[in-house]
Amino acid sequence: MKHEIIEKNAGLLGVLVAIVISVGGLVEIVPLAFTAEVTQPAPGIEPYTALQLEGRDIYIREGCYNCHSQMVRPLRGETERYGHYSLAGESVYDRPFQFGSKRTGPDLARVGGRYSDQWHRLHLINPRELVPESNMPGYPWLEGAALDPAGTPAKLRVLRTLGTPYTDAQIATASADVAGRTEMDALIAYLQMLGMASRQWK
Repeated sequence: MKHEIIEKNAGLLGVLVAIVISVGGLVEIVPLAFTAEVTQPAPGIEPYTALQLEGRDIYIREGCYNCHSQMVRPLRGETERYGHYSLAGESVYDRPFQFGSKRTGPDLARVGGRYSDQWHRLHLINPRELVPESNMPGYPWLEGAALDPAGTPAKLRVLRTLGTPYTDAQIATASADVAGRTEMDALIAYLQMLGMASRQWK
C-alpha cells in the first residue's frame, strides 16, 4: 500500500512525475547531441550565403512557416510527391529549424530549382495569377523593399559563435553581397536553395 502514500499526496506525486519525465527526456535527448547524423551536415549542405540568410529571415518574419512545412516524412506518398525524405543533417545550420507541422500550402523542403526566379517573383506578388485556387496572400511590397546591408555581417558573426563555419572573408563581404538587393531577391534566393543538396541522394 506504499503507492497510496504517493497517490494521496499531490505534491509528492507531482515531484515524482517531474523526475520521471526529466529522466526520460534526458535519456532520449542527450544521446542525440553526440550523434553525427544530427550534429554534422548532410552531404552537400553548406551554410546559407548572406543573401539566402536574409531571405530566410524574411521567410520567418512574414510567417511563411505557418502554412508551409519543410520536412518530408519517410512515407511513400510524401517522397513520391516531394522527393527524398528529410534528414536531420539538412537542418544543422537552421536556427530555428523550419520543420513545421501544418500544410495549408505545399511542403517547401525540396522547392529549390523546381521553378524559375521569375515564377517565384510573380507568385509572391500575386499567387492566384499562377495558381488560381491558391489562398496564399500576395507579398508585393517585398519587390520595393531594399535590404539593409549594415546588419548582415553581425548575423553571420552571431551564427559563427553558434557553430556555423562562416569564414572571416564571408563576414567581411556580407554587406556587399546584399547591397542593392531587395527583400524579394533575398526570399527567392532562400527558396531556390531549399532541397538542392537532396538531388544527389538516393
